[in-house]
Order: sequence, then structure tokens, then C-alpha cells
Amino acid sequence: MSRRQEIATNLQNVQEKIVQATLEANRSPEEITVIAVTKTYPHEDIEILKSLGVNNFGENRDSEGAFKSKEVAGVWHFQGQIQSNKLKSITSWAHVIHSLDDVRHFEIIDRVAPHPLGIFCQVSLDGVENRGGVASENLYQLASAIEASTNHKLLGLMSVAPLTSTADEAFAQLAQIQRAFVAEFPNATQLSAGMSGDFESAIRHGATHIRVGSSILGSRSSAM
Repeated sequence: MSRRQEIATNLQNVQEKIVQATLEANRSPEEITVIAVTKTYPHEDIEILKSLGVNNFGENRDSEGAFKSKEVAGVWHFQGQIQSNKLKSITSWAHVIHSLDDVRHFEIIDRVAPHPLGIFCQVSLDGVENRGGVASENLYQLASAIEASTNHKLLGLMSVAPLTSTADEAFAQLAQIQRAFVAEFPNATQLSAGMSGDFESAIRHGATHIRVGSSILGSRSSAM
């Protein structure tokens, strides 16, 4: 089987699971944006994805995103943990940031970004800082700062299911947080949740953006 056939087969399998999950949730597959997470995969794989109709690509590392976004045009998403000294570079190639969890980082973004960005606030579901995410008591302060910007758009919330709970438990908790959040920020209705192992659960709990890598591109190598 060629690499193109392998990726096409995997992508079709993911799309079929999306259809089933949206059916179970009384939703439409058109509501779901699939972000192909290309961390560690070569740009040739991204070109194959592009030829198969995928246009949203996600990176966790600035260096990879900066390189690959020059090789393949598309909508590029940054979803890794943010370091303040990388923000000038990240905002030069990314169109969407999923992992903002510090108002100080947004202040830098607002100052250095060369173009408007869509931004998700990353919410911590378990309070473990090294997995990223703003604590719920600081969420509205961060969201208010983004919403007040004339350059950037507050899209909604992002989260990663913690290791201490099941996906269904985590995404049910996130859906509850989102309902209260949307009441305060009615234009920020998007929800970035779910990866290869749990995107079906995320869809059932309202995810609009899923971040899928290995289910589409296969086992991940340790380097580009």
C-alpha cells in the first residue's frame, strides 16, 4: 500500500467515525472541523493530506510549524504549550492558537502578531499546570482581554482530557463549563476538544474542532 493510500484509508475511517458520532449526538458532520496534527510527520504527508481535501493543520512546536507552513499552504493551528519568547515566531505562521492560558501571553500576542488570529482559551480540567490550561477562576479575565482586542477573535474554549478521568467525564465537565462561558461570551461558541483516542466522545459533548494525528497519519516517530 502506498503512503497516499494509507493516509486516504485512515482519513476515511476517521470521517466515518465522525459521521457516526454526530449521528449519535443529533448533530451534523459539517459542524466538525478536523485539524490534522502533523507534529513529527514530514511535509510530504501534509501535501498528501492537502491533495485529499484537508486544509487545517496543527502543530505543537513552533520550529516545525514555521517550516511546514512555508511548504504547504493551509490554515495552520498552534496547539502546544506557549513560551513567551516563541510568540513572535508562532504568530508569524499560525492562523489559530488553541492553547492560550495566560493573559500575559495575550498581551505579547496583541503587540507582536503581524495578522489577526483566532484564539481559544485552554481550560484546565484537573488543575495540573504542566498539562496547560487556565484555572476556571481566571478564565473570564483572559477571555475578556481577548474579546476587547480589535485585532484578534475569541473563538471559544479548548481542553485536553486529563489522565485522571475518562474522556466522557472530562468532556461532560468541559461542556458544563462551556455553557456558562457562552452565556457570558455569546460569540465564542467553538469548542476545541478531542484527539485520536477520544474525539468521538468530544463530539458527543459538543466539540466543533478535533485535533487528530496518529489516527490519520499512523504511528508517530520521535523526529521530523
